[in-house]
Amino acid sequence: MKQIYLIPNMITAFALSCGLFVIFKMNMVEAGPGLFSALNVSALLLLVAAFADLLDGAVARAMRAESEFGVVFDSLADAVSFGVAPSVLLLKVLSLEPGTWLSFYAVLGSMLYSLCGVLRLVRYNVKKTEFKKNAEAQEVDKRHFTGLPITAAALAAVAANLFFSSPLVQNLFSLSSQTQAIILSSIMIILGYFMVSRWKFPSAKALNVRLSSFQLVFLTVILAVFVIYGVLYFLPVMLAVVTWGYILIAWTLSIIRVIAGRKSKTLEDYEPDQEDE
Repeated sequence: MKQIYLIPNMITAFALSCGLFVIFKMNMVEAGPGLFSALNVSALLLLVAAFADLLDGAVARAMRAESEFGVVFDSLADAVSFGVAPSVLLLKVLSLEPGTWLSFYAVLGSMLYSLCGVLRLVRYNVKKTEFKKNAEAQEVDKRHFTGLPITAAALAAVAANLFFSSPLVQNLFSLSSQTQAIILSSIMIILGYFMVSRWKFPSAKALNVRLSSFQLVFLTVILAVFVIYGVLYFLPVMLAVVTWGYILIAWTLSIIRVIAGRKSKTLEDYEPDQEDE
């Protein structure tokens, strides 16, 4: 019988619980003034789930506690928390009348997003298995992701939903419910496409920061203060800036690489992969 490590899987279970709570709680909330508050709490819970998702892999590697069970469990948890929950949040916030073309478009966008998220996870697991036999491929894989990671896609989707639903944006732009539905549904389709695309997205593992311990601690404290303050008082803006900033940086790097051409060494790591035959 294969050994199943407890601590990493407990962290994964916690992340899954956050995603399930978001889904169940949002389905119990009635449309109205309290909906934005529930969306705000849901965004915070998915942020916690994203942190837990990052932590469980790091803990498993540090403890040398990686297992096939943990890999499968982690993927299933991600499919629920980051593949299904953002779609549920979108449809609940929009609360469109069934049978209209707009409700069809919103459901289409949500389904495409969730389906692409699951496909992204399947492809990642298949590639990870292949890379175990190839040291060079493992090294390249640490520098970037092929396709938008589902965690980043989920936070970007929730950030857009929260941003356009926030009183600040509603007062500044006065978007109609129809316009908001079209924008958010289109964003879900775009995020779904980039999850299954061959575009490259930077990995945090590629960061090599040469700082002394004191400088690193000092910068970490400053960053933590900004993040905590932003989460507490400016969550819609902060989450949108961070998540969409990451995506725009990746798009920019890939576009520069395409313009530079294959003969150039400029941003060679961001050459989009060819489609599998």
